[in-house]
Formats: sequence, C-alpha cells, structure tokens
Amino acid sequence: MIHRAKDLKCEIREKMRGGNGKVKIEHFWEPKTELKAKTRLCAKLTLEPGDSIGFHNHDNEEEVYIIVRGAAEAEDNGKVEKLFPGDTILTGGGAGHSIKSVGTEPLELIAVIHCY
Repeated sequence: MIHRAKDLKCEIREKMRGGNGKVKIEHFWEPKTELKAKTRLCAKLTLEPGDSIGFHNHDNEEEVYIIVRGAAEAEDNGKVEKLFPGDTILTGGGAGHSIKSVGTEPLELIAVIHCY
C-alpha cells in the first residue's frame, strides 16, 4: 500500500498535552484500519519555533521521535537535551517526555507510538 504525501490526513492540535502553540499532525497510516500492529500513531509532526508538546507519560506503550528538520529541546523523564536532525528519543514504560521547537525554522519529526 502506498500513500502519497499530498493525500495524508492532516490535523492541527492546539496546546497539545498542555504545551504552547499548535502541532500539525500528518498521519502516514491509520491505526486499526491500515496498521494491524498495536500502533496508536504513525505521523509527521510539525511545530513552529516556540511551539511545544507538554510533558506526558507513556504507560503500556512506547513512543519514538525521529528529528527530521529543525532543533528541539526535549525533556526525557527529567533530563533535558537538545536534539537535531537524525537524533531520536524513545520513551515508554511509564516514563514521560516533552518537546519544544527551539530553532529558527519549524521542527519536523516522525512520531510512532506502539502499545504493548
């Protein structure tokens, strides 16, 4: 199955998880209907400079962020790090994280959430 970028389902979430600004979410695949594995999200997220996703925990699931473009400041269960294209973060097992776009260009990342 192939999805073209121009056909991706897009949504905008304001103050996602208590963060600032908005997050553009472009879904690559729809959970349960297209993805048969226990996947809750498979998408590209875009945050404008200064926008963020607030701190949240992942119980009974794991989330992977892969930074594609821009610069981020991520809190990974209490530890704050700067992330750049090619960097990744894995959070799960009750741990939590947040992420903020801190560069001069939009932050783009791939996000995948798998449940167990």
